[in-house]
Formats: sequence, structure tokens, C-alpha cells
Amino acid sequence: MMEFDIMNISASGMTANRLRIDVISDNIANAETTRTPEGGPYKRKRVIFSEYFKRAMNGYKPAGVRVVKIDEDKSYKLVYDPDNPDADENGYVKMPNVNVLREMVDLINAQRAYEANVTSFNTVKAMVNSALNIGRGA
Repeated sequence: MMEFDIMNISASGMTANRLRIDVISDNIANAETTRTPEGGPYKRKRVIFSEYFKRAMNGYKPAGVRVVKIDEDKSYKLVYDPDNPDADENGYVKMPNVNVLREMVDLINAQRAYEANVTSFNTVKAMVNSALNIGRGA
């Protein structure tokens, strides 16, 4: 049934955007982290999405979105702070390449995408319920 396909696509979008929100939140929380267990500054992460398709009788049809990978930005900023315990011999500290303003914009975008998928899911659910009520003669 096509309605359930739409609901599955919306659910995959909600799942993907929830992960994106988590990753962005992690970036914001670690915007000033200069020392990680792996060594060096925190590396900004971003989620890479891809659409995927399902085999159908007449080819392929859209089936949703999936997370391909979580990419790490290996670059960093050098900030002069000779009093910082993580400073090198020249007084520079390797800081994460996280721009909090950019992360906030991405967070708002991810939240709106999540909400759009919730609205789509709920609309289809309401349509299915209305169709069932018509079938019952209500």
C-alpha cells in the first residue's frame, strides 16, 4: 500500500535527522575541546545522507533516506594562547574547526526537516484513518 511507503520514507527521514541533530549537538558541545582521547583537538563531524530505492515491478521506487557515513573534518584552527596547557612551544593551541553559528543554523535546518517528516507522517496517518472511517460507514 502506497500510504505505508510514504510513512516509511518519513520515518527514515526522522531517524536520519535525529542522528544529524545528535551529531550537531556533539559539535557544539566540543567547540572548545583541545584534548581528546585520540589525541589532538576535537574533529567536527557531519552526517552524509543518501536516498535509497526499493526494487518494484516496474523498476525502482524511492524508499527513504539513509546515513552513508559520519564524516570528520580533520582541519583545525591555531589560536595563540601561551598560558593554555595544550599550547605548543610557540604558544599556539590547536582548536577544533567548529563554528558555533554555523552549527546552530544546521541545527535549525535539521529540526525543521525532522518536523516536516513528522507532519508528513501524521498527515498520511490521518488520511488512512479517514479512509477506514469511510469504509465503516461512520
